[in-house]
Amino acid sequence: MDPVAPDYAGAAVTGVVPALIGARGTGETVAWMPEPVAGARAVVLLVLDGLGWHALRECADRLPVLAAMEGTPIRTVVPSTTAAALTSITTGLAPSQHGVVGFRFRVDGTVLNALTWQQANGRRGPAPIEVQRHDAFLGRPLPIITKAEFRTTGFTEVHLRGVQFNGWRTTSELVEHCRNLARTTEPLVYAYYPGVDEVAHSHGLHDGFYAAELRATDRLVGDVLDALPDDVALLVTSDHGQVHLEPSSWRELGPVADLCEGYWGDARFRYLAAVRGATDELAAEARRQFGADAWVLTRSELVDRGWLGPPPSPAARRRLGDVVLAAKGDAVFVDPTFELERRLRSAHGSLTAAEMEVPLLAARGRG
Repeated sequence: MDPVAPDYAGAAVTGVVPALIGARGTGETVAWMPEPVAGARAVVLLVLDGLGWHALRECADRLPVLAAMEGTPIRTVVPSTTAAALTSITTGLAPSQHGVVGFRFRVDGTVLNALTWQQANGRRGPAPIEVQRHDAFLGRPLPIITKAEFRTTGFTEVHLRGVQFNGWRTTSELVEHCRNLARTTEPLVYAYYPGVDEVAHSHGLHDGFYAAELRATDRLVGDVLDALPDDVALLVTSDHGQVHLEPSSWRELGPVADLCEGYWGDARFRYLAAVRGATDELAAEARRQFGADAWVLTRSELVDRGWLGPPPSPAARRRLGDVVLAAKGDAVFVDPTFELERRLRSAHGSLTAAEMEVPLLAARGRG
């Protein structure tokens, strides 16, 4: 199995917002942008968290509205996880540039959970601007539509700083916000729906809950299309896909524990911090123990491959582990300091096609 590397210079989630903002008023779009976007008065960009291209292709019977839209797969970022990818979508930057290099990463000597904005020591995280200094949407105060409960979170400040916040508590509110904002002169509206990701993590990809959520998500997309006039395009993408987990998917890190002083990252993109002077030994042992289940790289190798983007700043480089385990197949690696992850029934973060390929689909409003 070969990794599906990101394509930061091509058809990637990092290029969507810059392409949309740059194209407003010019009538031009990048070659990989779906045709319905061309010439649209405005675009509603709807991010469906966790809906990968493979899920859309394999479950097309449950997603008839999405399956009928025009478009192709594009690639997400590495690690293929929400915190890194959403920040890349809104800033147009790779993780090595904006510095959100995973779900959990080391900042100032402790591990920060980017989504809860809590440190491993129980304290609230640092000021968000100290962690990620780049503005969303190239510094334009565009309207965004996301869950109302996210209004004051640290992660919202990290990836949506300076926007016009519109909160929703039910999907009907999300649709009405889209309808109302499409009537304004705003050229771009950003909307976010996390249902697919949440249900997949709780129930996996192989039961009725996931199937029901796919159908509900497709109805939501149809409702948004019905709310938009025909001179507005709906553009749908995602931050990552998913891999289904079984109890047998979990791999314990005991065989390398004596060489590690810390762990962070994601279950499928596990950062390991080596005890002083043991990086090479840790990498060798990790390859021996886990080479069949992961691409094992040192920090220098990870940077040199460009998986996270251009060479990171010294501050961002320190947020990486000395060694990374990028999972193959359905493997996931247990962080012994964060056992809550064992509850997951699906995961993402690595470089398989199921995680890396996401949809970029568009249709004109039909309201």
